[in-house]
Amino acid sequence: MSDQITTALIKGFKKNFQMLCQQKTSVFRNAVREEPLDGEDDFFDQIGASDGADITDRHGDTQYTVTPHSRRKVSAIPWEWADLIDKADKVRMLADPESDYVKSAVAAANRRIDDHIIAAFFGTAYTGKTGTTDVTYPTTAAYVVPVNLTGSNEGMTLNKLIRAKKLLLALDNEPGAEFHIAISPYQLDDLLKVTQIGSADYNTVRALQAGEIDKFMGFQFHVSNRLLVDTNSYRRLPAWVNDGMLLGVSDDQEVMIDVLPAKRHSTQVRVTMDMGSTRMEEAKVVEIKCYEA
Repeated sequence: MSDQITTALIKGFKKNFQMLCQQKTSVFRNAVREEPLDGEDDFFDQIGASDGADITDRHGDTQYTVTPHSRRKVSAIPWEWADLIDKADKVRMLADPESDYVKSAVAAANRRIDDHIIAAFFGTAYTGKTGTTDVTYPTTAAYVVPVNLTGSNEGMTLNKLIRAKKLLLALDNEPGAEFHIAISPYQLDDLLKVTQIGSADYNTVRALQAGEIDKFMGFQFHVSNRLLVDTNSYRRLPAWVNDGMLLGVSDDQEVMIDVLPAKRHSTQVRVTMDMGSTRMEEAKVVEIKCYEA
């Protein structure tokens, strides 16, 4: 139960609530594949690449190709947010706080969605008939842009963006695919520092920072303060193709507002959801390591 609601009493406070600075919407939900889940765990079948054979004889036997099949498991994790608004406090307020409580709860839910996806970028995926085979993210040069691309540890650079795009294309992603990249504000600042004033790249990055555009060098940019770091405290930036990541939704966000007699008729605001995320294919996600000063 909230014991902080008394701070919103009428004495000395404005009529309406003001939401404190926080991430209110999901950064990544619209940048990944989204599918409904049937049950707590669900499986998504995949078909791999295969080659045919040239016909070099007449009236010969048909040559069959073995088509590789695989599957990825997605597990949903139930989640809830709930708080109580005391009836006595509610009476003393000039504005009913329920709507702002709901906004705060939904914002928390949206941040949890992002955390699901962020954890799945480089986390362990599960494959096999029963989804029990671990698939760890590869750490080879074919998948990772190192922190010291030019010989010394550095933040985000244009060369790192170029290398990330090169890796995705070298892993057979189509040039016309929907490419995304996630960065923290540190990397956006890095790009402004390394580009030449007056150059087209500099002007583009400035527009990116100002929110006037969201694309640069073929990537759609997503800025987040929730991205993970490795054991060396280097920021792990994912660059990915849209369908390379999956958000599985068992139950979408549901908002409930109830009066609880057992709690002296306090108003309960509760938001629930049941979701999970996984990396669908290693070849559709590359990692960029960045030093943050």
